[in-house]
Amino acid sequence: MSKPISMSRRKWAAAWAVLCAAGLALTAALDASSARDQQPEKSVSAECDKYIADIETQLAKAKQEGTEDGVVALAGVHAGPENDDCSDAFRDRFGGDE
Repeated sequence: MSKPISMSRRKWAAAWAVLCAAGLALTAALDASSARDQQPEKSVSAECDKYIADIETQLAKAKQEGTEDGVVALAGVHAGPENDDCSDAFRDRFGGDE
């Protein structure tokens, strides 16, 4: 029976270092490529920008009055395919933990 080939600890450490470096390089390359593939932000209509500005004004006013935990009422926003960009913009701007 043949004797198994033994590797020194330095060779094992060098092999692990090369594998780790390759893994980090590959991860960085994948992260960079996925960042480029993201869709550009859609522009929203002027009407939608006005609604968002009105809401932000109401929120700022409520914060000044010390009632920032209140409810902001929305009026004039109609559901429909023409306002899909508004719903996405509302969700992007106000959908977080604000």
